[in-house]
Formats: sequence, C-alpha cells, structure tokens
Amino acid sequence: MTENDCIIMTYKLKRKSDTMLFQERISKIMDLLKEKETVSTIDIVRILNISEATARRDLAYLEKENKIKRIFGGATVNRIVKEEISIDMKKDIEIKAKNKIAKIASQFIDDGDCIYLDAGTTTHQLIDFLKEKKVKVVTNGLMHIEKLMKYDIETCIVGGKVKKKTKAIIGARAIEDLSDFSFDKAFMGANGIDESGYMTFDIEEALLKRKAIRQANRAFILADSTKFGIKYFSNIAKLEEATIITDKKDVEEDILKMTEVVISK
Repeated sequence: MTENDCIIMTYKLKRKSDTMLFQERISKIMDLLKEKETVSTIDIVRILNISEATARRDLAYLEKENKIKRIFGGATVNRIVKEEISIDMKKDIEIKAKNKIAKIASQFIDDGDCIYLDAGTTTHQLIDFLKEKKVKVVTNGLMHIEKLMKYDIETCIVGGKVKKKTKAIIGARAIEDLSDFSFDKAFMGANGIDESGYMTFDIEEALLKRKAIRQANRAFILADSTKFGIKYFSNIAKLEEATIITDKKDVEEDILKMTEVVISK
C-alpha cells in the first residue's frame, strides 16, 4: 500500500466516523426533545459535550428536515397537534389576553360594516365592543347568538351541521351560504400559526374559514400567543391573506416579513 493509499483510507475512515458521530448527536438531540419538548442550545452543548457551532448546525439540519422548530436560544418539537380543545375548556384560557386582542380588533370596524365573526372564544369577546357600533354580522358561531341578540346587533347565521365540541356550524351548506355574502371585514380564529400559514384541527372548519376569508375585503386572524409555532392538520390560508392581531410580543421574523401583525399592549 502506497503512502497515498494510506491517506485516502484514513480520510474515508475519518468521514465514516464523522457520519456516525453526527447520527448519534441527532438521535440524542431528538431524545432530549421527546423528553422535555423544549431544550436550550446551552443544554445541548453541555449534555452532548459539543461546541455551540456544532449544536447550531445540528439544529439547523433538524429544522430543515421538519423535525423541530428553532426558537430563541434553543429548539422545540415540531409536532402536529392531534387533539382539539373544546370551547368550554377555552373559556378559561388567557381571557385577559383575548379581551385585549378583541379590543384592538374592534378599532378596525366602522359603522355600516358588514362583518363575519368566526366561531371562537376571542371573536366572542369582540362582540362586547360592537354594542355601540352600527354593523351587520354574519356568523357560524352558536355561542355568539345570545350576546349578539342582547346588544340588538343585526345578525345572520349560516346553515349546516353543528359541531358540538366547538359550537360551530360547519359543512357544505354553511360554505354555500357564505357565497351569498360579501364582507367588509372577517374576524377569524386559528388553532395554529407558523410561517406556512394558519391552521385548524378540522378540515370542514378549515374550508369554511377559507371561504369566509375569500369573501371579505380584509381578513383578521385573532390569535393569542399560545397559537404560534403550533401545527394542526388542516390549512386555512397563507399568512399574507390576513392581518394578525395578537398579544405575542416576540413574533417570529419570518412571520413579520410575510404579513401585517398588530400587537396589543
């Protein structure tokens, strides 16, 4: 064996060793994330005994493979949520944040507007800010009706089947009914938001939300900070198709580049 052959063999062995080390690191990082769901870059460096530059490269690879989502200072598991929260459970979650978001949203509504109110807890809060406005409302939210009637707001409700868990009316009939309306503004909820767009759990709800957005001159997504970075099964629309109103202070740069974001104080 010549000296040149030895150099080539040593290089190949080194490359093989590097590959094994890389695969081992990736496996350990994923194990950490499965255990903790979120892990910091500093912890990865300490536990795996690697440099910060190596940790960042590994995280970049995993994000490219759509296995994780990188966040400030670390990473979190990039998983699709498989269970929907009922409307009754949502009522007690972040009420103050939802109220602030609703108040901001109401500032975009003018007297004489015809608006669409999507089913949901944040849009439900928005109704309290409509009582002094002269508007017409179309909705698929059964939970909205009592409050809309209380404030004597002219209201139309779409037909279709009732989804018990979210008290929303959905289905082909509801989508067909929306074709009869044009909205000045649509105020929508979403279960998840990331750079790929707005998402929800149920395909039928997603289709109805998509139709409402397309029937409106302008659409708004009302979303508290818990909705960001979460993936759901069904896509509603792309980011640029709506303005986001949120209480989240550190919205990801990728999202800010793709659509308007209004942040409540």
